[in-house]
Amino acid sequence: MSQQQAAKAPLSVHWAFVVHFRLSTDIAQGQIAGRVEHVVSGQSTHFDSLEELLAFIGRVLANMRAPPRRRRSS
Repeated sequence: MSQQQAAKAPLSVHWAFVVHFRLSTDIAQGQIAGRVEHVVSGQSTHFDSLEELLAFIGRVLANMRAPPRRRRSS
């Protein structure tokens, strides 16, 4: 897929996050802290680094891609 096609791809609410940064955040200095919430599931966490923020988003999106578990019938 080209960059132009990717830019026009539909946005999914299942991939939406709200990120709230603390007042102490200074992107230019690499200081980032706050809270992130996944819109659909309501899962949230506080983060104190870009790595923590991206790790949370990665975990949530990995779970969104995982196939649903089947229930075993008795």
